[in-house]
Amino acid sequence: MFAANPKVRILINPTSGMGFALDRISGALIEHWDRPGHDLSIQFSTSKEDGQAKARRAVEDGVGRLLVVGGDGMVNTIGSVLIGTDTALGVIPSGSGNGFARHFDIPLDLAKAAEALASASVQRIDVGYADGRPFFVTCSLAWDAALVNIFDRSPVRGVLPYIFAGVYKFFDYSPQPFTLCIDDGEEFTIDDPQVCTAANLSQYGGGAQIAPGAKADDGQLLLVTVRKRDLPMVVLMLGKLFDGTIDRLSGIHTKPFRTLTVRRKEAGPMQLDGELLSAPAEVKITVQPRALNVLVP
Repeated sequence: MFAANPKVRILINPTSGMGFALDRISGALIEHWDRPGHDLSIQFSTSKEDGQAKARRAVEDGVGRLLVVGGDGMVNTIGSVLIGTDTALGVIPSGSGNGFARHFDIPLDLAKAAEALASASVQRIDVGYADGRPFFVTCSLAWDAALVNIFDRSPVRGVLPYIFAGVYKFFDYSPQPFTLCIDDGEEFTIDDPQVCTAANLSQYGGGAQIAPGAKADDGQLLLVTVRKRDLPMVVLMLGKLFDGTIDRLSGIHTKPFRTLTVRRKEAGPMQLDGELLSAPAEVKITVQPRALNVLVP
């Protein structure tokens, strides 16, 4: 496909990866992407608005590959602009969780990721929407969303502070009943939802696989729920969250869907690809099949 469309643009978040992304990636980008016949340009994303504006210009310029050096938040920001276009998104992970990259087995080493994507194929993946806002990895609405606020305030990145944030928020979070309506009208209520995640990909990030059975291109999302009364048993088996077998526990309930409406009495937190938002009492989650081109090693 490079022969047909040689334009490659690389968009770097200069603050991602503790500020060392550029120093670690520049040589690899030039070595693997600045080749004869390629039209390569490198830019910086100084804000969400700046990144999206540059992504829109890349599409208008007919760029075939747009590589993002950043975390899941930047992947969401830039990828949202590329939905429904011919431009393929490539992810060179430099964030803290890197759920998108981990799902597709993109190397977490920046130089190795640049090399792997240079020979990657293009795959069309599904895109989830929560009240019209796109997400590529996960959307969460209960304790699993609220703990993001604690994690974001931690000066240390990685899996361990995420676990500590979860334990802290577990004792602070009071679930409210959720009524869930799925696809053809199936409706049920969970009195004490501790986890309520809609997954397009398998990862929360940091190696935590909340939805090991999630497929990127099957035209549906995967609902994962855990009741508060069952969570202590799940916590005792926390290792299964990282070895891809968490869905085998009896306290973990999963269900594929295309349309999901979640109703609760009060507004509450919602996270989309790691970004914490305030959501209304009723949230509608849908999927747009095979709407985004991505580079997959």
